[in-house]
Amino acid sequence: MPLALLALTLSAFAIGTTEFVIVGLLPTMAQDLNVSLPSAGLLVSLYALGVAIGAPVLTALTGKWNRKNVLLTVMALFVAGNVLAWQAPGYETLIVARIITGLAHGVFFSIGSTIATGLVPKEKAASAIAIMFTGLTVALVTGVPLGTYIGQTFGWQTTFLTVALLGLIALIGSSLLVPNNLQQPAATKISAQLKVLTQPRLLLVYAITALGYGGTFVAFTFLAPILEQVSGFESHAIGLIMLVYGVSVAIGNIWGGKMADKLGPIKALSIIFIGLTAILVVFNFTAVNPIAAVITILVWGAFAFGNVPGLQVYVVKLAQEHTPNAVDVASGLNIAAFNVGIALGAWGGGLIVEQAGLMHTPWVGAVIVLLALALTRYSGSLDNKTNNTAVSQATA
Repeated sequence: MPLALLALTLSAFAIGTTEFVIVGLLPTMAQDLNVSLPSAGLLVSLYALGVAIGAPVLTALTGKWNRKNVLLTVMALFVAGNVLAWQAPGYETLIVARIITGLAHGVFFSIGSTIATGLVPKEKAASAIAIMFTGLTVALVTGVPLGTYIGQTFGWQTTFLTVALLGLIALIGSSLLVPNNLQQPAATKISAQLKVLTQPRLLLVYAITALGYGGTFVAFTFLAPILEQVSGFESHAIGLIMLVYGVSVAIGNIWGGKMADKLGPIKALSIIFIGLTAILVVFNFTAVNPIAAVITILVWGAFAFGNVPGLQVYVVKLAQEHTPNAVDVASGLNIAAFNVGIALGAWGGGLIVEQAGLMHTPWVGAVIVLLALALTRYSGSLDNKTNNTAVSQATA
């Protein structure tokens, strides 16, 4: 395995940690910054919005740049964003820092796969991408709980400083190890992205992605205050619970991928969305009991991220049929749709907390996931119509 791939994996680890660690620190940050929980929740929304904009727009604008130069610029931006968060004198500066970091995140994962495949022979391309994305999975399992613990123990600013240092190590590693002569792929034009966005079938899947993933974040964004205020946990226990959640996310990702391969994306997504809806409803009742709450969260993690492989596979399948010359663009826009879901989910969850209270977030999240399920079934029926028409024409 090329050492340059390890630098990319460390970058993915740092980026994954900074995106989700804020969930475990939300009550601490809200109190320290003297803002409401919904206002603190905007730090999740605006980061995700930065990712959604950064992935398609900035990737297209930097399409003709040398890949290594883009990587180093993006990682420098990531480090700067986290240093700004560490030194932020107040809430407004922290908002700016989160947007900057989100923009860097979006571009990194857009170009990271291309760079990873350029480091290895063609037959090892998929493995190289998988290794890089392992950094994101490991961040959820270890980086987020560890970052939460550091933030609870030494102050939330220390978490951002730690992530900035990790990003700096990854930046130095990439500058030394990633070769300058990487093959330059054809630049992605914004017009190609707009063409994808004119396809109704792909827009339908992007809506499924945003609703199915975003429904979770209505409640997940405010998981730490729920655990403290409703379940009765001490703040120092949140890091350990995030570890439990992270382990279940890793398992759910693998399980969801295998199920999508075996049953096909529509059946797999239907099962996952039904399970996710049920677990969010159940959490309304189990949150008051510490043991039952942790068990529910363990199951929740598996369902919450189990839909990711199926949604990506489904987008690629439909893109091959409807926009065969822009499959990568279609796949990248689905990543943007995930983050639009996170942004809207966290923002909507904040409104619910403000207007109705914390414990209204899980059942509202369940309703949103039900909408994703309905759209999934509808999309499956459209697939069946297309297949039946093709069979009829073939036999005519």
